[in-house]
Amino acid sequence: MSQSELERQQSLTTIGTVSYVLHLIVAVGALVPGGQISPVLLVVALIIDLVKREDAQESWHASHFSWRIKTVLLAALFYLLTLPLWFFFLLPGWIAWLAISVWFLYRIVRGMVNMNKGLPMENSA
Repeated sequence: MSQSELERQQSLTTIGTVSYVLHLIVAVGALVPGGQISPVLLVVALIIDLVKREDAQESWHASHFSWRIKTVLLAALFYLLTLPLWFFFLLPGWIAWLAISVWFLYRIVRGMVNMNKGLPMENSA
């Protein structure tokens, strides 16, 4: 591997780590009652991923950018779809959002583990 490719991989790992940590802070905060962290962190992480995604093309990092972007978009969709439960049935709304938050945390941790092992996300859906 050339020196420039090594530097590129290191830069992508650093960007991925920053993004995963921002996602992780939001995910853990979503599980702690009253600990919800500002969605600004999530938006910042999403913007980082969208802007830097092209830099990762043709590397194993590309699957991690897709993984994080899809995770955020799917979580947002799930939260929106279950939003009416809060208005009509408080307990089911709370349970639904808790389940979504656990799913979100799982995906972030799984991605971080794979990235730290230098592995792509096999299923980036």
